[in-house]
Parts: sequence; structure tokens; C-alpha cells
Amino acid sequence: GSCHMEKQYRVVIIGFSHMHINDVAAHFYENPRTDLVAGADTIPLVPELKEGTFTRKWNLEFCRTNFKIPKIYEDYREMLDQEKPDLAVISCENAQHLEVMYECAVRGVNVSIEKPMAADLSMAMEMIRISNTYGVKMFVNWPVTWRPELHLMKDLLDEGKIGRILEFKIRVSHTGPLGDGAKHPGVKITAEPMTNEEKARTWWYQSKCGGGAMLDFCCYGAMMSRWLIGKPAVAALGMRANLNTQWGNAEDNASMLVRYDDAMASIETSWTTYHDLVPVNCPMVYGTKGAMTAAQIDGKDCVKVILPDGEEEYYYPPELEYQYRDIACAFVHNMDTNEPIHATLTPEINIDGMAILDAGVRSCNSGRLELVNNLSLIHISEP
Repeated sequence: GSCHMEKQYRVVIIGFSHMHINDVAAHFYENPRTDLVAGADTIPLVPELKEGTFTRKWNLEFCRTNFKIPKIYEDYREMLDQEKPDLAVISCENAQHLEVMYECAVRGVNVSIEKPMAADLSMAMEMIRISNTYGVKMFVNWPVTWRPELHLMKDLLDEGKIGRILEFKIRVSHTGPLGDGAKHPGVKITAEPMTNEEKARTWWYQSKCGGGAMLDFCCYGAMMSRWLIGKPAVAALGMRANLNTQWGNAEDNASMLVRYDDAMASIETSWTTYHDLVPVNCPMVYGTKGAMTAAQIDGKDCVKVILPDGEEEYYYPPELEYQYRDIACAFVHNMDTNEPIHATLTPEINIDGMAILDAGVRSCNSGRLELVNNLSLIHISEP
């Protein structure tokens, strides 16, 4: 399109309880086509005790100051009515995603939801129904979507570079969202120490808010295994435990084994890890003709392939196209062209990921292997 026709998109932020907002907001602030016009926090189920680094009030202040957000509202509904944005970036606690998304959709506002899509499968289903009913776009933002080596990995897997996928493995871990020395994208400083009581009063450590390591971290393995293997899963076995943060009522360690019809996925997650003995957030895929992983060689991201004879190959990803650089670029490109968004952002992949997570959570409760309720196999009807 010609330059003078380019529309400016108005963007608001709803919820500052997820510290990913500090990175996500930066992309909308830096994108010349998007204007961050306002922000509002949601009302927490349990008030926080301290404005420590990465707590909701701290995140709000960080974003307001660094990304020059002109107006902060007390009530996000009033903000939506006043500002009439093109997009709401939703980064509230997981348990509030549906309520906030509904308020946006009824006003015709598109949404970008910070991963995971929802706190449970029924909430995710309802969100898809609402998005279809009101005709709004819904993106689910994953930090991993913007990693060039993972796009290359997917291409190499689809080309059959290591044959048919048999096993997917991933470990996602750190010392907890507010843990010792916690670092998060977009912020240079690390978390200041908080007392156990102060941490306990944040949504992360409360299961009713959708807190806990399982939702926060197993969601990556659920979504990525579904995306890379390329089909819905069949069943899941889950285990979760609170091993070192007994002052919270949500788990700090969780694992899942996921059964696909002709593959398996193993997903390990922890909020109690000081040292990364296994490369963190790097999927490893084993196939009939070799193995593949995301690796870093001399500080450069690449894909490492190991062939049956032990030969190693390294593939370096090209720079990603504009729409795959960050969520702001993806939104602008999709609004401009209506071209499909990356698979990992779509409701289709995300509902399957939620179904895997849901089966894992049910398995934790029942102690048994649980079947995955795949909605993608049932056609979600358009209005």
C-alpha cells in the first residue's frame, strides 16, 4: 500500500500483573505504526503487599514511564469506551483472560493475549466462541514465536530432515517469576528480594488466579510439541508438586508426558532451578533418521542436526520477515493485509495446546493417564 494511506493503530494495555508486558509494550511503543494510548490494570483477587520488581504496580510504572503511556485508567472498561482502540494487549492474570477478552470483543476490539491462552480449556473454548461471535481477531502471544531458529527448525522437520518425529523433549525453568535474581525480557535489572509472605500475595502463587508452574511453563511444551509434530495429541500424564514454595498454594514444579498417535512429548518445568544443566527452552526432537535441537554456537542461534552416522550439521536462520519479528509487527501486518498469522499465534494451535494442558492437569488430579479433548477435531463453527 502507498505510504500516505497507512493507518495508525491505537493500542491499549489491560493488566500489568504479567511481567512479559515490559517486553511486549516495548514492541508497540517502538513500532511506528502503533500508538500506545492508554493502560489499565485489572483488580486482583488478592491485593499485593509490596511493589517489588515485577509486581503489577511496578510493571505498570515501568511501562508508563519507559513507553510514555499518556493515560492510566482505574477501570479498563471505561478505557475501552473512551479510547476506542484497535487492539487490547491483555496481560492480566490467567484466570481473568476470559472476562477481559469478552469486554473487548463486545466493543469490537481485537485482542492479543499473553500466553497461555487461558487458565483452562473451557475458558479457552469460550474465548474462541466469543471471538467468532463478535468478529474480533485474537492473537496468543508467545515469546518463542519470535525466535528465528524455531521457524527454521519447523521447516527442517517438515522437509523430513530427521524423518518422522518420534519424541519431543523440553525443559523450561528458572527460580520463579519473582525468584532470586529473576530476570525478564525488556528489563535490565533483576528482581529485588521479596519475603515469602509478599510473594504469596502475588497471583503467581495462587492457583485460583491461574498461577503455578504448570500453566506458566508446561504450556510452552504443549504448544510447541503440537506445532512441531503437526497434529493433535491423544493423551497426557501429569505430575505437579510444591517442593520449595510452601507459602504459595500453587505448584512450583510440574512435568507432563504427552502421547501423540505416533510420537511422544516429555515436558519438564520448574520454578526452583538455579542452574541450567539442560539447555532451557530449547526443544529437542528425535526422529527416525536423526535428532535436532535449537542451539547457540558462538552466541549465534542455530539449529543443530545430528545424523545417524554421528555427523553434525548446523543451520543458521535467515532474518525473519517483518510479520514474524514481534507481536506488534504481526498485528500491523495482519491488519494491513489480513494474511494468515503465524501458526503459534492462532486459535487452532492454541486450543489444541490448551487441550493437552487440560489433560495434564486432570491427570495430576486423578493420578491416571487422561485423554486429550481435541476441539480441532470437532469443527468450531463460524457464526
